[in-house]
Amino acid sequence: MIRIFSRSLALFATLTLFAGTLARADDYVPTVLVTGANRGIGLELTRQYAARGWKVIATARKPAEATELGALAAKSEGRVNIETLDVTDLAAIDALAAKYQGQPVDVLFNNAGITGGGNNQLFAKKMDWPVYELVLRTNVIGPLKMAEAFLPHILASQQKKISNVSSSQGSIGSMNNGMLYFYRPSKAALNMEMRNLAIQLKSKGVAVALIDPGPVDTDMMSMLPKKMLRPVETAGSDLIRITDQLSLENSGTFWTFDGSVLPW
Repeated sequence: MIRIFSRSLALFATLTLFAGTLARADDYVPTVLVTGANRGIGLELTRQYAARGWKVIATARKPAEATELGALAAKSEGRVNIETLDVTDLAAIDALAAKYQGQPVDVLFNNAGITGGGNNQLFAKKMDWPVYELVLRTNVIGPLKMAEAFLPHILASQQKKISNVSSSQGSIGSMNNGMLYFYRPSKAALNMEMRNLAIQLKSKGVAVALIDPGPVDTDMMSMLPKKMLRPVETAGSDLIRITDQLSLENSGTFWTFDGSVLPW
């Protein structure tokens, strides 16, 4: 009789533990970290993820000047946390990762990027080499450092994804003219390093995406005719949709906004 009672207690304890685990799983709220969230695509990603009920860590170089982001955070009921971050500052990236130690990050969205300005990269006319260095530090080194610093947070999450805002301008196979000598190589380098990372991290369950949002109606693309530009709301939803579909099977793919695959 005592043995039967002991077995019943053990079974009850096991069921209770299992039920508690299920409850914790049901209560899980995914987290996304978005770099360059002060405006444009980054701001839209923050807005749409917050609307889905996600926690958002939204970084910006100068949060005090990011009035729209501040207003969004103020009405987000605590879902949006704004952090100061310049992705060219490697020590600052490490410090932010340390601040969020133990916080799972389901999606790291490397969005921060710069073009360098078309007039600064005119071959044999005007090549502003310090600007080129800044483009590489922002578009290439920063995303890789973010992935390295936040890898423990990504591994601790349920989704384990790294999404990168790339560009069709980084597709070597698609180029048929000579221009943007800083920006194009930076996006091609981003593609290579993240393809590399996808291969290395697959065994750890981490999936990596490279996504071209197309020409989007943001300050970065203000030099283009508005009729050529895609609404930022549409671009944001495309980026999130493709990230939702990201898996270990398609990790390392270079997509454009409609889901088709771009040549390297």
